Amino acid sequence: MTQSVVVQVGQCGNQVGCRFWDLALREHSHVNKKGLYDEALSSFFRNAVLVDMEEGVVNEILQGPLREVFDSTQLLTDVSGSGNNWAVGHMTYGSAYREQIVEKLRRAAEHCDCLQCFFLIHSMGGGTGSGLGTRVLSLLEEEFPEVCRIVTSIYPSAEDDVITSPYNSVLAMRELTEHADCVLPVENQSLVDIVSKIQHMSHGAKPGQVIRRDSAIISGRGGLSAAEKPFDAMNNIVANLLLSITSSARFEGSLNMDLNEIAMNLVPFPRLHYLVPSLTPLYTLADVSVPTRRLDQMFSDAFSKDHQLIRADPKRSLYLACALMVRGNVQVSDLRRNIERLRPSLPFVSWNQEGWKTGLCSVPPVGHSHSLLALANNTCVKPTFVELRERFTKLYRKKAHLHHYLHVEGMEQSCFSEAIASLGSLIEEYHHLDATKGTLMPDAPRLSISR
Repeated sequence: MTQSVVVQVGQCGNQVGCRFWDLALREHSHVNKKGLYDEALSSFFRNAVLVDMEEGVVNEILQGPLREVFDSTQLLTDVSGSGNNWAVGHMTYGSAYREQIVEKLRRAAEHCDCLQCFFLIHSMGGGTGSGLGTRVLSLLEEEFPEVCRIVTSIYPSAEDDVITSPYNSVLAMRELTEHADCVLPVENQSLVDIVSKIQHMSHGAKPGQVIRRDSAIISGRGGLSAAEKPFDAMNNIVANLLLSITSSARFEGSLNMDLNEIAMNLVPFPRLHYLVPSLTPLYTLADVSVPTRRLDQMFSDAFSKDHQLIRADPKRSLYLACALMVRGNVQVSDLRRNIERLRPSLPFVSWNQEGWKTGLCSVPPVGHSHSLLALANNTCVKPTFVELRERFTKLYRKKAHLHHYLHVEGMEQSCFSEAIASLGSLIEEYHHLDATKGTLMPDAPRLSISR
């Protein structure tokens, strides 16, 4: 049995991670009625590293019902935080805590018989998640160059209350492009839209009915957590993404997908490793007049904008590859039938028409008969990056708040120009691919993009 190590960095990373562990334990207790610590549990649990430069969230975890899950030697906190400054997280704390972080990563890796993957969870807008999170990512590459690095990155919305979030995000983007094998971008605004839609549907239900306790946005009474907090609904959606992607490693399945295969099969060009996640069911609530989704409908939903965790339209852009990770009682023939049905409406690059990767896990999420996670390597991520570049440029043109960064030892203005240049060339690479839509693409440009 292979194992993975989950690394949670910053307030958001630890809150999402906390929801993941809570929901994962609920899943395992649902399946493993005798409460035995089996192989499926040991493939993930106790293989975690929690890092935050404030104590609040980690202390909350240690004092809460999840405290037994974590080894306290695998936690690293400070008291002052990074002040929403990428440079403080990346340079100051990254240097001060380098040895301790490496030691904790090595210790977590030593617990594994066959280490398959590192999952890093962080946000892009704050200081610790973006700065220290990407420093940890580069340390993972240094220390474990052969082990796959899959990053779940939460991107800030345009109305983010952290005024420097465009700086932090663009500085972090360069690190993600250089050091990650796969990035699953999740936009805060998409999560807000999904939760709002679910709550709106819930309010339209009959009086006295509430959102189902085991829906995708609520941890449920079966979980270990106490009352819901404001961001729990959004964090639970991201946790459900992580539950789906790790289900093959945690449970049996007729067509289990090796996590290394995600990067191997979905990333034809090393830098273009941003995979658009979409989840279904998201809107199936017991109290709302939405019928249980038929299997074929679930596949259609996974390719609709409403179910994506970033605001984009993949059907109008170009697919490089796509993975479908299905949970529940689903047959390989169901997968094949739906891929054939959907294929004509999905614009794939001419040289990878067969670019589908599939996985089947027999254990469905609690409360559902089946679920589907689609991961699309698609040029539709480009508008998200263009919008981020515009927000960065707006601040940078005025040199607003720049002095806060340049006061940090090791931080120079060239870091900003290199980061925006890296983002610009990434956007350009997606743009070139988009331009080939509908034409036969010769081999030469493919090679030049992969440099």
